[in-house]
Amino acid sequence: MQVRHLTLSNFRNYATADIALQPGVNVLVGPNGQGKTNLVEAIQYVSTLRSHRVAGYEALIRLGQPQAIVRLLARWQDRENLIEIELNRDSPNRARVNRADVSRVRDTVGYVTSVIFAPEDLRIIKEDPSDRRDFIDGLIVQSAPRFAAVFADYERVLKQRNTLLRSARAAKGNAGLSTLEAWDEQLVQYGSEIIAARVALVAKLEPLVHAAYAAIADEKNDPAIRVKSSILATAGFDDELDQSEYLTDSNRETVAEKFAAKLMAVRDRELDRGVTLIGPHRDDLVFTLGDLPAKGYISHGETWSYALALRLASVQLLRSETHTGDPILILDDVFAELDVTRRTRLAQLVADNEQVIITAAVAADIPVELAASMLHVRAGSVSISATGEANGEVRQ
Repeated sequence: MQVRHLTLSNFRNYATADIALQPGVNVLVGPNGQGKTNLVEAIQYVSTLRSHRVAGYEALIRLGQPQAIVRLLARWQDRENLIEIELNRDSPNRARVNRADVSRVRDTVGYVTSVIFAPEDLRIIKEDPSDRRDFIDGLIVQSAPRFAAVFADYERVLKQRNTLLRSARAAKGNAGLSTLEAWDEQLVQYGSEIIAARVALVAKLEPLVHAAYAAIADEKNDPAIRVKSSILATAGFDDELDQSEYLTDSNRETVAEKFAAKLMAVRDRELDRGVTLIGPHRDDLVFTLGDLPAKGYISHGETWSYALALRLASVQLLRSETHTGDPILILDDVFAELDVTRRTRLAQLVADNEQVIITAAVAADIPVELAASMLHVRAGSVSISATGEANGEVRQ
């Protein structure tokens, strides 16, 4: 898969942008603050309906403007699709595919697949469980777009159930709890599907991460990934979960049984706290390297290698799980952070991807193997290097 054309209107710092991209490697180079990352963020948003930099979408709309529009023309083999997304401050977002309206913006997911690796990815290893959940859930949706609806349904049910629990706590009784059983059933229905999908995907992803880490890193420690789930929790809910709470069974019916049983077991505690204590929103991934947890124990260089291995493994997974060829691979401001050895290894690993889009502050950071179509971004314009083949124009 490849992006043929990207058009922006009032997206981030761009009033308008109109850029053609080439198959193979495209390098966006220029000083920081010129909008290079904004361009690749737009591509990623069309692909996943998520930004790798911020939660939500309002920050993507140019300051002082009511809406932003992103149009992306993507090609795989002899088929082209035009995806258009309209982001609005004060009204629902809208989308079109091949100039036909779609009923929901999430219906655009699946037309374009992409994987982005950026410095922000270190959070997956080092920071909160929410970062790890976002990583695995985004990969689930790209590999099986129908899960966009499952996640939306789970969030809706979770919100309604929490509202009911808070009301019951405020009333200091059982008032309003007659509908709790119905919300429990829906929570288990959607939540067990999400949990089972995470376990199944981790089983596919782990050997790919192992191979990618071995190809990148000097260290020969073995990476491993586990799903720790609140539906197995025996420790306090605010404590670290132990290894007995790693979930390996991806059978949805079995997961649903465990989920429903745990909900009944924690009912009193949920009523006391006024919040749903178990479910996929409370789960985590545990990354280990050798015998140590990756979070808090491995070095900065090992963290970079691990995060990069996760993204390279994601490329391999999407290549095999989807029907659109190679996902578009985006490397956002990555090479400046890597040593020479890792730069060379990364270049060798990604050079044959159908399309790679790289951002860099200086061209010298890019290995010569990847310096193909070079676009210079400076002062609101994109120009082509003397040896580049790409063309584009950006106006602010």
